[in-house]
Amino acid sequence: MLLMNHEAESRGVMHAAELLCIAARTAPKGKGKDLLVTAILSGEDKESLRIKMLEIAERDSMAIFSRDAGNLEKVEVVVLLGTRKEPLGLPHCGFCGFADCADMVKAGGTCSFNSGDLGIAVGAAVSRAADMRLDNRVMYTAGKAALEMGLLGSEVRIAYGIPLSVSGKSPFFDRK
Repeated sequence: MLLMNHEAESRGVMHAAELLCIAARTAPKGKGKDLLVTAILSGEDKESLRIKMLEIAERDSMAIFSRDAGNLEKVEVVVLLGTRKEPLGLPHCGFCGFADCADMVKAGGTCSFNSGDLGIAVGAAVSRAADMRLDNRVMYTAGKAALEMGLLGSEVRIAYGIPLSVSGKSPFFDRK
């Protein structure tokens, strides 16, 4: 089988996205509770996310969403990582700023471990991308758009997007 550059790179970046999801899944988690949700977007799904980012930029006068949408136009794949919002019920914790999990839930707060575990998962994923020499960027903008679109399910309240680039020059380097 002969694979030309673009075809080989396209298949490779999709496989790399899968490996990023594996790295995120196996990252350490507080209390060992896995609340991570992963997804890989390409093609029309990636384009829908990009359009949503442009809509948010316009709606909320947030140029960063437009800039990041421009980056998504130059990549084939976006990995989404999110966490379900669920207290871990650790005794005598209070890291969230509330006395206990019940007070946090009543106030609509977020368990610190949800955010922390997602951060560790994102770090594991982008570390894996770096190991494979893939250009990437962590984008809260892509995560926010994915949440608004409901791409990760209604229980997911915090998310990030990680676009992956295979090109001669990183599209994330000279961003304005």
